[in-house]
Amino acid sequence: MTRWQRFSLKRFSLTLMSMVAITFLCTAWPGGAIAATGVINYTLTDLTGRNFEDANLAGTSLAAAEVRDANFRGADLSGTILTKAKFIRTDLTGANLSDSFADRVEFTGSDLTNAIINDALMTSSTFAEAEITGADFSYTILDRFQVKYLCERADGMNPVTGISTRESLGCDD
Repeated sequence: MTRWQRFSLKRFSLTLMSMVAITFLCTAWPGGAIAATGVINYTLTDLTGRNFEDANLAGTSLAAAEVRDANFRGADLSGTILTKAKFIRTDLTGANLSDSFADRVEFTGSDLTNAIINDALMTSSTFAEAEITGADFSYTILDRFQVKYLCERADGMNPVTGISTRESLGCDD
């Protein structure tokens, strides 16, 4: 077997393992989207430009979804699975992302103004150029370098929880 064939086989195996893990999370995670009755599963879908303003998407899976230029303003995304999703330039103003599983999610250029992101798991997620004024990240697990990056821009107080963005991130004052 050539070096290229071994590399291709290894890459295929890793992709397959990722898909199995996403499927497992969607079915086994408490309140998982596939297992929950009446909940739509958006895993691996293209939601570019879609409007979910004020939608109740609690417990839904958006794992590995392509979410560009979409509107989730005021949406309830609590308890959702967002693993490997790409929220590019997405409006999440006032959205509730509490208790979400958001490992390796990209929030590039998204608006998280006044979002509630409590008790979430957001490891390896990125927030490049994201607006976070008034966002409440209380008890959310983030990578240390991401917290440092967010603290450089943290400002405002969440109008629902009354917690400042800086306080919720544990920024040094």
